[in-house]
Amino acid sequence: MLLIRIRAGKAAGKIQCQESSKSFILTFKINGNKTGAKQSVAEEQEGLLRQYQACLDKYVDFPYTTKYAYCNATFDGYLCWPPTPAGTTASQNCPDARLSDTNNFANRRCGDDGLWIGRRGNKSNEVGWTNYMPCFPPEVQELLMKVYEDDERDAHLKFEIAQRTRYMEIVGFSLSLVALIISLFIFSYYRSLRNSRTRIHKSLFIAMVVQVLIRLTLYIDQALIRSMIGDHSTNNNDTLKGIDNMPYLCESSYVLLEYAVTVMFMWMFIEGLYLHNVVTANVLRERTSHLVYCVTGWGLPMVVTGIWSIMTALHYSRESVRQCWYGYNFLSLYWIVQGPRLGVVLINLFFLLNIMKVLIVKLKRSNNTEVEKLRKAVRAALVLLPLLGITNATNMIEAPLYGSVWKFALWSYSTHFLRSFQGFFIALIYCFLNGEK
Repeated sequence: MLLIRIRAGKAAGKIQCQESSKSFILTFKINGNKTGAKQSVAEEQEGLLRQYQACLDKYVDFPYTTKYAYCNATFDGYLCWPPTPAGTTASQNCPDARLSDTNNFANRRCGDDGLWIGRRGNKSNEVGWTNYMPCFPPEVQELLMKVYEDDERDAHLKFEIAQRTRYMEIVGFSLSLVALIISLFIFSYYRSLRNSRTRIHKSLFIAMVVQVLIRLTLYIDQALIRSMIGDHSTNNNDTLKGIDNMPYLCESSYVLLEYAVTVMFMWMFIEGLYLHNVVTANVLRERTSHLVYCVTGWGLPMVVTGIWSIMTALHYSRESVRQCWYGYNFLSLYWIVQGPRLGVVLINLFFLLNIMKVLIVKLKRSNNTEVEKLRKAVRAALVLLPLLGITNATNMIEAPLYGSVWKFALWSYSTHFLRSFQGFFIALIYCFLNGEK
């Protein structure tokens, strides 16, 4: 009977090595962080089956007792599990994999019928399911609970959507980078464009270029390095060095990224403030010193980002697993930088509504050239500010990880499309389609 059960487990090995290990590997793909190895499906299956066979060979002389029924020995893609008496739970130290704390324990349950219990607990078979949830940090566990709340097939589809979204982001940020650099060249080259307003534009564009460059660097590094390391990358992999496994460089990259994003928001606020003052004061020149704008746009974000980075560093210093601030944007501490950005969106919305109100009143009263100039001056804002508000508002909404796939797809594609192509649209409206001379 035991021999038959082991053989049945061997026959199920191919399915086991694919499905159970993917449940663990998929945890590394949250927020678009891909870890798939660049090897053929046949090679991957062959390697996993070799490890599965080695696991069975390890327990071929296991001292079974006739008193109990046993679940078969099995390999789940990471750990080799011994034959386990029915009605008991087997546990092992978590594997040495990315984000996994080897001091914690993974476990799997053997049912009363001598078959491994599945994920839902109401099904049992030779394959079963390993609970790797305790291996991860609390924030990752919370994300996995949401993703796998409904159907496991839906969870896999959500991860695939996140992966495709990452490719779209790389294309969008690349186009934005090119458009922004061309715009900066145009603003700097033509003397007729050297005024207070274009100086504000240039500062906004520079902040966007910095954050786009950092994002592209991180995304490409993750795609290249992690694909070479493979699915079974460890916390202490020294063979290939990427940004994610280089201490201090990784954290510094994220700090600089959040600083650049906050600077971008502050210059969006300054854009809105400048246009609001121009329209409501009925003059085409705003009197505020550009030095005040620079201190606000570049200095204030430094203070906010500094406070956030210190608090975040203290949080991760208490973690038992060395990690590069993985999932920091899901922590409540992230609102230290996200809160002021949300405030900018709301203030810019107020500016936009007030600008539209004043402009409508002035257009009704007069048709002279000054009003025409004012109309041209705010034309870009009437198109741009709603776009920025929608983009940033959707990005600040919590991702619908739970629930239907189509809701997650709608949120993911719309949010990341607007964010990644944001620089392209800004350059298009403020520079390429701008009729001012």
